[in-house]
Amino acid sequence: MPTLFLIRHAIAEERGEAWPEDGLRPLTAKGAARMKKIAERLVALDETADVVLTSPLTRAVETARILKAVCTPSPSISIVDELAPDHTPAATAAALGKVKAPTRVAVVGHEPDLGAFAAWLIGARTPLVFKKGGVARIDLPAWPPTRAGQLVWLASPKILLETRRPLR
Repeated sequence: MPTLFLIRHAIAEERGEAWPEDGLRPLTAKGAARMKKIAERLVALDETADVVLTSPLTRAVETARILKAVCTPSPSISIVDELAPDHTPAATAAALGKVKAPTRVAVVGHEPDLGAFAAWLIGARTPLVFKKGGVARIDLPAWPPTRAGQLVWLASPKILLETRRPLR
């Protein structure tokens, strides 16, 4: 049974004159440090991925690289254009389905699309809400992803950093 971890990118620089191109906004130092702690907690809880699929936007790629650096063994990273904002859940699922059937995959993306995709996966009408650095685990009956997933847990960064017990 494939396991899917949906992860919203960590805290990024604000939009503005310094970053007129939204896709190029990097993580803040605080966002990167917090994401490293979140990744370390995921490792401690044995909730890690073999493959990381990420949006091409800088803040998502940087989040994926933090996961790669912290996890052992180090997961591979692939950029999936359909994880950038403004793609439908069905388009995202179709793009993910092109990846060789993984056992445990992390998907790094953006709100509100990530929440809509999570809802689509579990057959819900209301999108899930992800804080920056938030993570959900959805178990799938098979690969590629369909609307038959089961939400195992959804955690904010605060919960992930405070918990010491398994999330399921």
